[in-house]
Amino acid sequence: MNLEKLSPVLRQYEFFEDLDACQVKPLGAGLIHETFLIESPNGKYVLQGFNQEVFQYPDRIAFNLEQLYTNQIADNLPFELPLPLLNENGEQLSTVDGKNWRVFPFVKGQTLEQISSKNQARNAASAFAEFSKAGTELKVDILKETIPDFHRLDLRFERFCAVASGMERKLDSEEESILRFYLNQKPLIENYKETTQKLPLRLTHNDTKINNLIFSESLDRVKALIDLDTVMPGYLLYDFGDLVRTVACTRTEISTDWENLRLDESVFEALMEGYLSGLGNLVEKEERESLLLGGEVMTCMMGLRFFTDHLQGNIYYRVNYPEQNLHRAKNQSILLRDLQSKRELLRNLWIKASNHSSL
Repeated sequence: MNLEKLSPVLRQYEFFEDLDACQVKPLGAGLIHETFLIESPNGKYVLQGFNQEVFQYPDRIAFNLEQLYTNQIADNLPFELPLPLLNENGEQLSTVDGKNWRVFPFVKGQTLEQISSKNQARNAASAFAEFSKAGTELKVDILKETIPDFHRLDLRFERFCAVASGMERKLDSEEESILRFYLNQKPLIENYKETTQKLPLRLTHNDTKINNLIFSESLDRVKALIDLDTVMPGYLLYDFGDLVRTVACTRTEISTDWENLRLDESVFEALMEGYLSGLGNLVEKEERESLLLGGEVMTCMMGLRFFTDHLQGNIYYRVNYPEQNLHRAKNQSILLRDLQSKRELLRNLWIKASNHSSL
């Protein structure tokens, strides 16, 4: 998209007064929002086209981000929290031809798709934990659900069972094996329900992939936490669990290298150390212990979502071949099985990290 087509959006911001001197470039490889780097005489900015098919409640997102601003959450963080800049009407969203756009400050640095050191895992986990800790004084119950029931494992399981029971075609042997595996996760579902009833809701990011952080050029520290559209009330086990699922696995969620796909315990340990360090004295033992359940919860939930989508004909997740969601579900089942087989080991690592963080 060129500058001429974007100019009706840019004119709504006073700092883009000299449009002829601006340059526009595509930015990043995100699958959700259309994103551009705008270079202007006043500095660099990020222009983002809002994907309302994925996020159907933009006003809820704007409300939540406004709460982050008014409650000065960024002031309590050792890194940047880039929030949308306001247009000439004092609003976060600028609408042109029915499409919503936002402008963010540009943060120079590097984003990662995979870690190359344990220290990066430790720093990433610490950053997400510090974000939750910074919201301690925020009344999280006023925040809105930007994606309703986003991480509700019990509801994802119910949906999966309903779709599976309504299948008219006969499943092949691989599908049957994966179906039985997830049907047998009922004890995990019950554990999740029982555990979360005892936990407080916190300010959570809810999409704690490594690429939602901007690192310094040297990759030795976190400069910014980004992609805040999923910020809403949640449990800490969601954020920690998705870090385990996406960072501590030896292969990505699209890998079919079944034999080499497993949990990397050393990365898990680094994540736990970083997360507990970032939380500081925020949590008591019960909530701290719930983090151990996080990896299983988030891995199971994504496996259920992938397999449900496969059974429905790949209507939600983009696929490159017909069996990709089936393979994603198999991928997550292998990781989940490994997590469950290493519960005692992971508990010992949790005890070790807990003792270290209390020193």
